[in-house]
Amino acid sequence: MNIVIISGSPRQNSITRRVAVHLSQKLKNDFNIELIDLRESKMPAIQSVFVSEEKTPEEYKVLRKKMVDADAFIFVSPEYNGGYSSAMKNLIDHFPKSTYARKVIGIVAASDGLFGGMRAALQMQLLVFALFGISCPQMLITPQVDKKFDENGVLTDESFQKNIDTFIKEYLWLTESIYKAKQMQ
Repeated sequence: MNIVIISGSPRQNSITRRVAVHLSQKLKNDFNIELIDLRESKMPAIQSVFVSEEKTPEEYKVLRKKMVDADAFIFVSPEYNGGYSSAMKNLIDHFPKSTYARKVIGIVAASDGLFGGMRAALQMQLLVFALFGISCPQMLITPQVDKKFDENGVLTDESFQKNIDTFIKEYLWLTESIYKAKQMQ
């Protein structure tokens, strides 16, 4: 199963990326994980949707293949002024709804504040519905992310491990259930 994790912060010193890296490390032994880091993606402001390989600029064809081949996604975003990352929304908008439709999308929000990006997470839930995706009800809300993970995505606050384990367990249960149902069709 192919899972794409989108690290939604374009900032070079992103602390949100730490959670995305941690999740990719935890899942990589059992799944094909692609981590799309928006610090490395130089997506221009959207001018057109990449509806087919032929309509995709050459420099984005590899990215398009990763997105289209995904069986599930995890959107990881910081909270900017009460919302999720506009850079992540820009990336998502470059691909048609069929890229996300009927696929499980896990929602992860992170901030250095005490609410952990809760408002961004709730807005991402609305985004998932608009994409015809299947929102995993269990979200991973990560307050004070800078105190929970180091720069390499290593968990430094063991009291947060249960939150991660619960998110992964619920996300994988739903993802694998949907994946198996699709295989039976």
